[in-house]
Amino acid sequence: MHRKTINRIKLLSLTACFVTYHSYAASNIDKASVQNIVDAAIQPLLQKNAIPGMAIAVTVDGKNYIYNYGVASKETRQKITDETLFEVGSFSKTFAATIASYAEIDGKLSLSDSASKYLPSLRGGNFDAISLLNFGTHTSSLPLFVPDSIENTDQLLDYLKKWQPSHAAGTYRNYSNIGIGMLGMIAAKSMNESYDDVLEKKLFPELGMTHSYLNVPADQTNNYAQGYTKKDEPVRLNVGMLASEAYGVKSTAADLIRFIDVNINAGKQGGKWQRAVAATHIGYFNSGAMTQDLMWEQYPYPVELKRVLAGNAATYTDAVATKLNPSLQPQADVLINKTGSTNGFATYAAFVPAKKIGVVILANKNYAIDERVTAAYQILTQLDDRTASKSKSPAK
Repeated sequence: MHRKTINRIKLLSLTACFVTYHSYAASNIDKASVQNIVDAAIQPLLQKNAIPGMAIAVTVDGKNYIYNYGVASKETRQKITDETLFEVGSFSKTFAATIASYAEIDGKLSLSDSASKYLPSLRGGNFDAISLLNFGTHTSSLPLFVPDSIENTDQLLDYLKKWQPSHAAGTYRNYSNIGIGMLGMIAAKSMNESYDDVLEKKLFPELGMTHSYLNVPADQTNNYAQGYTKKDEPVRLNVGMLASEAYGVKSTAADLIRFIDVNINAGKQGGKWQRAVAATHIGYFNSGAMTQDLMWEQYPYPVELKRVLAGNAATYTDAVATKLNPSLQPQADVLINKTGSTNGFATYAAFVPAKKIGVVILANKNYAIDERVTAAYQILTQLDDRTASKSKSPAK
């Protein structure tokens, strides 16, 4: 047997030994059943992809469970715990969407406004025909990445002046860090604050997210997991322009499942931030397999796995988008999801408001999105089956 194979087996053995479980409250379904459901979906991922560590959070009717697997660092062998911080990648975009929604509720902006209204240097050009809503729904035609040569806002605006769209705004869905980055920046500016301050000093505290950061503080660095590429090379986030808005958040499974709970119950709560969260579930465009909300994506529930996989496919770009008129108000019988990736981390979250179930999957290694989606779908559908069977009364 090759040495690499032996080392991989040793790593997987250690990973399997380091799984821990924590429940924050009793559930109306058997705790062991939840553990079995999660294990069945996650253990194959750990083994197939040689993932050093994962944290899985599950919510069932407002009751949260955290499941920790493996290690935060292959070098130190420090275990994954409830306090372990993961880079969440593009899941960060849901926070930018929430801030923009809050700014609209607070009367600071309107998503129907043209982008150039808030970017004077871009008036009289392409951005007169691009709305803030286009920024928040990937329908602006802006490219995915900010060019590496751009290091400040002035350079970015100069680049945008020269940029030419490949499609008219609102006609195609092109996933874009620049679009949501600009929306987050504009929203914070409309509130007369920096984006980082709005996120870390307002949104996170208001939603009870006490271990979520853009800049990990010194007293939390020991909890910051080491990331690994698909080739098992250690890596950490390389921060560039619009990172805060588009992909820069580090968080714990416990904090993210609290955010999912807020999303599940947003329509039933009256606070301004909760209303802002609820508004991010409005459907604005149909594009292929899914409906595009404000950064979130949704599917009618129940839904077949192949449809959710199609909506999250790596090739899902430059897709025709059809504007919904009127917009689709927040629904309960839907599966809402969002992926997130950095070079060394992988994230996926999904929830079904009508069933009051949700899951967050975090890993300190980048691996295929379809595998994350499949594992989460397995967990959610089995939770749905178990909770449905528990709620049925015996026949008389």
